[in-house]
Amino acid sequence: MGRTIFAVVVALAVASAAARPAEAHHGPREEVLDLALRAYGCGSEAGHFQSPVLTVIDYSLPSSEPRLWVLDARTREILFEERVAHGRNTGLDRATAFSNVVGSKQSSLGLFRTDETYVGRHGYSLRLSGLEPGWNDHARERAIVIHGAKYVSEQFLDAHDRLGRSWGCPAVRPAVSRPLIDRIKNGSALFVYYPDETWLRSSAFLSCDRRLAAR
Repeated sequence: MGRTIFAVVVALAVASAAARPAEAHHGPREEVLDLALRAYGCGSEAGHFQSPVLTVIDYSLPSSEPRLWVLDARTREILFEERVAHGRNTGLDRATAFSNVVGSKQSSLGLFRTDETYVGRHGYSLRLSGLEPGWNDHARERAIVIHGAKYVSEQFLDAHDRLGRSWGCPAVRPAVSRPLIDRIKNGSALFVYYPDETWLRSSAFLSCDRRLAAR
């Protein structure tokens, strides 16, 4: 009798878990997504991207929240929603300072192109090329790459109320690093946002529509 009751309880638990909806993906805020799509469209027109995949990082959000999304730029379908680390000298839980300078250990803003993969000190990693002079174009020289890191984890977050920090790389949790990198490698767009007024005014990829209209 006891075994029968136990079997029923297990079956009900399994059924209940199966019936729960998958965790909802909320996606980037509309104003950030609009900027990312504008930059992606401008970059595509300039020949930087052939892939419809767009990665968006919103560094105005704390590291304790999901702030990286990979999506299909055509359909806006969200393929990944993840937490992501920022640079050691960019801030603690919240990002506040950005740089393009070698050795700064800060994150960079703007539009990037994803390039080739390699295996290095952080395992499977993805090189990035910055497309915005003065803002992120030293990314290759600085070895700013996407990689997995143990400090991007629930355990680190529970212990410190924030993620760990990189030397400027957008690091993700190790379990998702390979599938995420394989989805975005070789010529897709990465848009890194923060409400820096100087960058927002000066980015060529955010003023592309105005330049085209002036022709």
